[in-house]
Amino acid sequence: MADWAIWIVVAGALLVGELLTLDLTLVMFSLAALVGAAVAVLGADAAWQIVGFVVAAGGFGLGLRPVARRHLQRAPELRTGTQALVGEQVLVVERVDGQGGRVKIKGEIWTARTYPTTTVLEAGSQAHVLRIDGATAIVHRFEI
Repeated sequence: MADWAIWIVVAGALLVGELLTLDLTLVMFSLAALVGAAVAVLGADAAWQIVGFVVAAGGFGLGLRPVARRHLQRAPELRTGTQALVGEQVLVVERVDGQGGRVKIKGEIWTARTYPTTTVLEAGSQAHVLRIDGATAIVHRFEI
């Protein structure tokens, strides 16, 4: 069997192993095995193929793997729906207490309650959204 074919088989076996572990380690070795196959196609002897594999494995392991892991472990940055309103500053348009009231959030009028429920916010004051409970914004006093 040709050297390049052996490298391709090794790369395939490493990819199968990566699918079982999902650790992003074996995929780097698989890519390095493809580099070894490319060196073999160029006609270099086995020693140079191994050197190409080792250098590529080190480069991929130290250079590409940390970047890939950082991108895969990043939390979603986009909040949508009512989650996007949490933390927003609101304007009280009608007195808000623990029983109800109305606030303006991003140009829309919402029903609201305060937290803690003993807090009272008068019209014209500002607050922050703690959470959205159904169609009601739970807000607390805006403090600087």
